Amino acid sequence: MTWQGLLDAYRDYLPFAGDIRIISLNEGNTPLIQADRLSGLIAPGAGLQLYLKYEGLNPTGSFKDRGMTAAITQAVYEGARSVICASTGNTAASAAAYAARAGLRCVVLVPEGKIALGKLAACLAYGAEVIAVEGSFDDALNLVRQIVERQPIALVNSINPWRLEGQKTGAFEICDQLGGRAPEWHCLPVGNAGNITAYWMGYRQYGRGLPRLLGAQAAGAAPIVEGRVVERPETVATAIRIGNPARWQQALQALDESDGIITAVTDAEILDCWRLLASQEGVFVEPASAAGLAALRQQIALGAIDPAGKTAVVVLTGHGLKDPGVAVEQARRPRSLPAEVEALERYLVNRE
Repeated sequence: MTWQGLLDAYRDYLPFAGDIRIISLNEGNTPLIQADRLSGLIAPGAGLQLYLKYEGLNPTGSFKDRGMTAAITQAVYEGARSVICASTGNTAASAAAYAARAGLRCVVLVPEGKIALGKLAACLAYGAEVIAVEGSFDDALNLVRQIVERQPIALVNSINPWRLEGQKTGAFEICDQLGGRAPEWHCLPVGNAGNITAYWMGYRQYGRGLPRLLGAQAAGAAPIVEGRVVERPETVATAIRIGNPARWQQALQALDESDGIITAVTDAEILDCWRLLASQEGVFVEPASAAGLAALRQQIALGAIDPAGKTAVVVLTGHGLKDPGVAVEQARRPRSLPAEVEALERYLVNRE
């Protein structure tokens, strides 16, 4: 059967009206990639079954499309003509694409100078009205919360409950891809905390077992780990550069119910795992996506997670082309050679 998008695939598990018109870009159905080389590096000889849920292969390059198809579908059903969101980039790109698909006006607020180039380019290409706010993501979110109380415009941030309804389907897919069971560990980045909340919703609803959750925040933007709002969050992982998560309490509840762990990883740890994902498994992600793997490696090294014979899924939330600036900065520069076969041969021989 041809894939029609996640809302059609999991319609029986979603609370939509029977006559609703689904707004879809055929999102979902992303691959679950077995990562044996990485498993051997982070847990040598332990028999860890490590999988990568590559959400960067959604239509706009991030997991946000799961929630956005649901949020825009419901907004259209309720008669909305305009949508708005605050974003560090991925939500903005996704909202812009699905709004374009539905024929809606889309306004996105981003923190000035704090959005990756790939995400900004997508927002502009999809025709969104992009407003740079002189402040943080949290300032932008506060503004959109206020404006929807004053103007007839639909808010499509993760505080919109329909976003979670769409995002929870990631848990359904993982269970299906693992042969009808949940993994022992589910590892993912935590920014605004909607995704960790949604995955736990999904596992609980699907009834194929419950994993333990491992949430990863960047050390410079770790409000849940530190138990306090971070006024000026800073990290190379722009997608999780958030100091006051909207789903903070729900994330804590999910972590508590799953007997999970929330930890902070440094930018150095994130970038190291970002390189490993690309060089060892051929999977190119934006830096924030590598936070879940960094947390898993950290917790195994600390002895907090016993990897022996366990199955762990690491959610890779966004494609590497979302943040090309970091890739260029971190990569080795191309070698320059004259256009002569002898020069190429010397290089190849000397590099052996």
